[in-house]
Amino acid sequence: MTNSSILKSFREIMEIVQKSDLTINIMEVCGTHTMALFEHGIRSLLPQNINLISGPGCPVCVTGEEIMVEAFELLEKHKVTLFTFGDMLKVPGEGRALSILKAQGFSVKVAYSPRNAIEFAEKNPNIEVVFFGAGFETTAPALGATILEAYTKKLKNFSMFLAVKTVPPALEFLVEHNSLIDGFILPGHVSAVIGAKAFRFITENYQIPAAVTGFTAEELLLGISLVVKSILKKEPSYYNAYPHVVREQGNVEAQRIIEEVFEKGDANWRGIGTIPLSGLFIRERYSQYDARKKYGLREKPPIVPRGCKCGEIMLGRMLPPECPLFAKGCTPEKPVGACMVSSEGSCAAYYKYGRR
Repeated sequence: MTNSSILKSFREIMEIVQKSDLTINIMEVCGTHTMALFEHGIRSLLPQNINLISGPGCPVCVTGEEIMVEAFELLEKHKVTLFTFGDMLKVPGEGRALSILKAQGFSVKVAYSPRNAIEFAEKNPNIEVVFFGAGFETTAPALGATILEAYTKKLKNFSMFLAVKTVPPALEFLVEHNSLIDGFILPGHVSAVIGAKAFRFITENYQIPAAVTGFTAEELLLGISLVVKSILKKEPSYYNAYPHVVREQGNVEAQRIIEEVFEKGDANWRGIGTIPLSGLFIRERYSQYDARKKYGLREKPPIVPRGCKCGEIMLGRMLPPECPLFAKGCTPEKPVGACMVSSEGSCAAYYKYGRR
């Protein structure tokens, strides 16, 4: 479809919805989609009876405070050099953050790739180096490939502290605990790795329309149009509206690396709880690169700040402005929760752009 035909179809479908007595709730799972919808002004094009709801597709947002406390322990007790992505620096943990420890003189370095950490470890064999990574299936192949490289090179001063989760189990948990979602806009980046097939269960098992989409305005308009049209026709359908990037089987080589290095296990999602088989953990074969085992870190119980509604927001039960802390006790400068910190966080998006 051309851009003009996509826009024409979108307008026609929206007019039908506007004249109806339906209320349609569509969840965009991916945090990048949340930001893109605001940036492109797409929310302002929707009739009042279509609600876009942000989902749990922000890896920083679903990382619990207890994980941050463990990262602090690596720095303070074990004196490691900790590499991590920039989004993790301000994530709070019991009133502190990695940015604060960095300012205090602890060795915290921003990485653009996990290979930055492995290169540093090679050049500094007397320094213990840890890469701290939170992510979904999109970052798992790079993390796995780095562990394989360290294994091949027999590096002894390098390990990884990971909080990696998988999206499909979270969405299955969500649809079983939230009956208000009428349709899904599915993450393009994750789907490029695990394949469009990975999310078909949403429509096949739960009869909820869904579309995998990209991130341009036209791609998002197409995805919304397809889902809404399916709802209007009462014929739940599944669409891959991002076929030039997402294939049915996904990236087979990336999946091979994930399977080689990681195994699935239960994982805690911040503010949501434990979701079975939703986490990726380093296999025993590569356990020498598991920082938790290397430094004897003990698993800590989930920490949820009083008043923070991040979990309710990511489950689609509440909009960010409805949280009692939003823009009051919780701001990007002084965040209470990770949803206000991450560049993909729904609270950060609402704070920056407003309701629509």
